Amino acid sequence: MGNQDMPVRFFLGANTPSGFVGYLDDLYDCHDGWRAYIIKSGPGTGKASLMRAVLEHMTTLGYRAECILCSSDPHSLDGVVFRELKLCIFDGTAPHVIEPHYWGAVEQIVNLAGCMDTAMLYPHQKEIIEVTDACSALHARGRRFLSAASSLLGDSARMALECTDVDKVSRSAARIAAREFGGSTAGRGAGREWKRFLSAVTPEGILTFHDTLQALCPRIYSIEDEYGAASRLLLAELRERALEAGLEIVTCACPLSPADKPEHLLIPSLGVGFTTSNTWHKADFPVYRRIHAARFTDVDALRQRRQRLSFNRRAARELISEAIYISQCAKETHDDLEELNQQSMDWELVNETTLLVIAELTRIAEESV
Repeated sequence: MGNQDMPVRFFLGANTPSGFVGYLDDLYDCHDGWRAYIIKSGPGTGKASLMRAVLEHMTTLGYRAECILCSSDPHSLDGVVFRELKLCIFDGTAPHVIEPHYWGAVEQIVNLAGCMDTAMLYPHQKEIIEVTDACSALHARGRRFLSAASSLLGDSARMALECTDVDKVSRSAARIAAREFGGSTAGRGAGREWKRFLSAVTPEGILTFHDTLQALCPRIYSIEDEYGAASRLLLAELRERALEAGLEIVTCACPLSPADKPEHLLIPSLGVGFTTSNTWHKADFPVYRRIHAARFTDVDALRQRRQRLSFNRRAARELISEAIYISQCAKETHDDLEELNQQSMDWELVNETTLLVIAELTRIAEESV
């Protein structure tokens, strides 16, 4: 199953060329006995601190956790998932708004907004509105730069695809699947897919949680593919075959692509993972096997397009750098909003609420034993 001492981290959502994308419906399963705690409140009101306290308490008790981080601030928690307990707690406010589907039976609201002194905030109404709108505008601007970069990278991927032997990719996927999934006893056609982001464009650059991949999957296939044509074909087919084999998988899309195209594929039950390695997120650590896209590619034909490919890469790098800078500005603006809200909080009441949540989650964990 992997090294459980290493951190398991994903992003809840990410800014993409298509806008903000969050796989909110994949945090928990309403029809499989899960319980979800949804925190509602504004920025700087103690949501991340509450989740951090829950994380520290539950892991001290020995429960494995999946940390869901914020792509706008990778040091901030957006959620914690305890898969073995079918239990999760997360921030359900914008831009990843989640409302209960089955009030009480599945979801509970943790209302930290009730700890705010709104009378204290009202005199700052104009300033709060301006800062909030400025932050939203910055994120929108950053997504436009990502969209432009995605267009260039997509052009390179299409050129590479024209030079790719699709049948050879399919045959390679079939061999790998037979070797890795052929002995699966999970049952055919009953696979379960969870969607996450393993990579995101953040204020700190493009971050990829390779430590998550290594923690869950001791046997990693690294697909060395600069343009993402062969890797996406290979991963798409491996994903389909894994689901047909009845396996539970984690599919991670590319935040630089406008489509829901797989970039990483994790199968924790088998300890097998597949990652795409290129300029944007290089797998520069020991892996089980490296698969080079060149084996599927007409290299001479692709070389004839090198001038256009080189331009696309340079221009995309500049656009992504600007998007990263804009996300840094957005974080600074968001920090200003947090400071305004922090002054209005009854922190003793926040602490009481935190202790109540921890006590309830502990009770649920004990009852599940």
